[in-house]
Amino acid sequence: MTRYALLASTIASLFAGAALAAATVGQVAPDFAATDLAGKPVKLSDYRGKTVVLEWHNFGCPFVQKHYKSGNMQALQKKYGAEVVWLAVNSTNAGHQDYQDPAALTKALSDFGAAPTRFVMDEPGKVGLAYGAKVTPHMYVIDPSGKVAYNGAIDDKRSTDPADVKTSKNYVVAALEEMKAGKPVSNASNAPYGCTIKYK
Repeated sequence: MTRYALLASTIASLFAGAALAAATVGQVAPDFAATDLAGKPVKLSDYRGKTVVLEWHNFGCPFVQKHYKSGNMQALQKKYGAEVVWLAVNSTNAGHQDYQDPAALTKALSDFGAAPTRFVMDEPGKVGLAYGAKVTPHMYVIDPSGKVAYNGAIDDKRSTDPADVKTSKNYVVAALEEMKAGKPVSNASNAPYGCTIKYK
């Protein structure tokens, strides 16, 4: 590993550690109030009693593109749609080239056939910072009691290649299936991977 690669890895680890510390597994998930793509209010507390998945999102990120180009994220949103509240959260600031306004995001979601329950606009970054979300996609699963059940990467293939989705272990699926079976989540936290969130 080169000196620069080692430095990048160290920085990523520091970011991941900070992220994992902000929304700790077993603790109550930070509540938030934001708006969706239609400008309607979204509150986490409105979904108490249900399992909630939070997916930090940015279509400009190749790691996010990996999961949408492969159809993986849409498939999960649809598979668990009846039993899970799936909230995609975009914390990209409006001054960054990756920022997309609600109209552009609505079209992109439609083009990909994506179906999150709601898409949360977090341009001020308050939701992301409350959770310590550092990358896209950074995934959280919140149990019906409102506690964080999972925090970390979506899977174990830390690449941008859509083909890797087929052979990866999906940590979010594993967490949801264990919760559904009444079992504790066996792998409840790990370092997320992806593109750094473009906060203000």
